Amino acid sequence: MTTVIDVSATVEILLQKEKCKKYRDVLEKSSSVLAPDIYVSELTNTLWKYYSRKLYTETECKKYIRLGIGYIDRFIDSKNIWEEAFSEGISYKHSVYDMLYMVTARRNGGTLITSDSTLAAICKKCRVEVCF
Repeated sequence: MTTVIDVSATVEILLQKEKCKKYRDVLEKSSSVLAPDIYVSELTNTLWKYYSRKLYTETECKKYIRLGIGYIDRFIDSKNIWEEAFSEGISYKHSVYDMLYMVTARRNGGTLITSDSTLAAICKKCRVEVCF
């Protein structure tokens, strides 16, 4: 099974939040885990926010970033999917960042793991399997 994971779901796992076990179980069953290349910058920025709010130390944040990056088997180059993601962003009036994850899942026949309810609803409309 091919899986695409977004940063919202990764953070759920890393910080052992409510949906951690559910998402981890899906990852463990996956033969391949993909993400658009924006994943690294999004994950890094998210953990920087936790650091800046003094919720985690620099060392803890770097550890989480490394672990989160390690979940991904292959990064998809955004320059190959931006146009489709842009069109979907227009169609659904939703962030192109999120549409990059949806397009990655759709093009690869994958399941998208996300904790973003709006993105999950869009995936369902687009007939992209989603774990929410």
